[in-house]
Amino acid sequence: MSTTQRFVLWIAVLGSFVAFLDGTIVNVALPAISDELGGGITTQQWVVDAYLITLGALILVAGSVSDAYGRVLVLRIGLIGFGVASVAIAAAPTAEFLIIARGVQGAAGAFLVPSSLALITSNFSGRAQGRAIGIWTAMTTSAMIVGPLIGGLLVDLWSWRLAFLINVIPIGVTLVLLARGGFRDTRKPGAAIDWLGAAMCTLGLGGMVYALIEQPNFGWSSPTIWLPLVVGAALFVLFILRQRTVRNPILPLDLFGVRNFWTGNVATTFIYGALALNGLVVVVYLQEGAGLAATLAGLASLPTTILLILFSSRVGALSGKWGPRLFMTVGPITMGVGALLLLTVGEDFSYWWQVFPSMVVMGIGLALTVAPLTSAILGAIGPDRSGIASAVNNAVARVAGLIAIALLATIVGGTLDLDGFHRAAIVTAALMFAGGITSFLGIRNPPADSEAPPG
Repeated sequence: MSTTQRFVLWIAVLGSFVAFLDGTIVNVALPAISDELGGGITTQQWVVDAYLITLGALILVAGSVSDAYGRVLVLRIGLIGFGVASVAIAAAPTAEFLIIARGVQGAAGAFLVPSSLALITSNFSGRAQGRAIGIWTAMTTSAMIVGPLIGGLLVDLWSWRLAFLINVIPIGVTLVLLARGGFRDTRKPGAAIDWLGAAMCTLGLGGMVYALIEQPNFGWSSPTIWLPLVVGAALFVLFILRQRTVRNPILPLDLFGVRNFWTGNVATTFIYGALALNGLVVVVYLQEGAGLAATLAGLASLPTTILLILFSSRVGALSGKWGPRLFMTVGPITMGVGALLLLTVGEDFSYWWQVFPSMVVMGIGLALTVAPLTSAILGAIGPDRSGIASAVNNAVARVAGLIAIALLATIVGGTLDLDGFHRAAIVTAALMFAGGITSFLGIRNPPADSEAPPG
């Protein structure tokens, strides 16, 4: 890599790191949050989903803004907004205030990932791009895995509130690097953003997710449930229809005419829905069911993190050489096997015999999956549209996690006891297997000898 490329890679990694870190660091803090602010499992679901709703909906807008107005500008806006929201969450006096602040934080986080990844795709090409994406994926995905560990330490030693304040450190470093790098953006003439479409998408997702979360409390026959579900679904359908005719769509439907793009996003739906469900259920059950301290619950996923960091970059390079199909098939299926190993967890709890093997197998599968998945999707789209392509894929991943968490109470049977934990493990495995089968049937390997930017 040249000096500029290294600089770009560090900015991209740090810019995305906080969004991925915060997405999972909160999981281990959920029991402490509900203990202090009240609300039980409903508060826990909304603390996660308020973030994912705005992140999943507005990440599409951010992708369009990134391509139209410049990646560095969008990245700066996201970093500052994320930092301010993190401070507000740390000072939250009530659960309602915290949930609203989490929604604001998700909106700011939507501006981080697409612009960060677009910086890589516009500064790297060919196998170098595959390796750079592998490094970016390893570091940002490791943030998702190491988040529970950091959160656990902060919850046990100080307070859950510090689990959000810690975001300020990488945000500050990234802003300094952006200032010293001297990057300049160019604005596309006549650029416009479909704000009405963004509102329809956000309200549509919000209505449907609200119904899914609150359904166990009110029942499907209650107008409190079916009315927001119907209105939300209608708004989301209207949003999709609008994207077919609006001049500047935030979700360009023509992208889904590319085989690897749409297939990769279907696989993303299964895989990242499973990851979100598994990540939340494991750290919460280890505290509330197995009686582990928050730090130990966070440490449970450390083997997965180590394997991801060690092998993701190498797998990314091999994917650039051999193609992503094999890795995207074997990786999710391996993670599915790892999820089924959690069925060995019993009343007589033993981390080393019941959880550790699952974490190792999950880590191997994750390292095989994440970089090839990202490369396959972005490699199918030209660099001039890398911002929106990245945004769509990340939106799909977040919405998949959003729906999985919204269905948590239904999946576990209302209570995250041992039976509920086992049910969640089976659902996780089924989603992973579906992701691997989808990749095998749909993904096609691009020419292995091309060093030119994807087109």
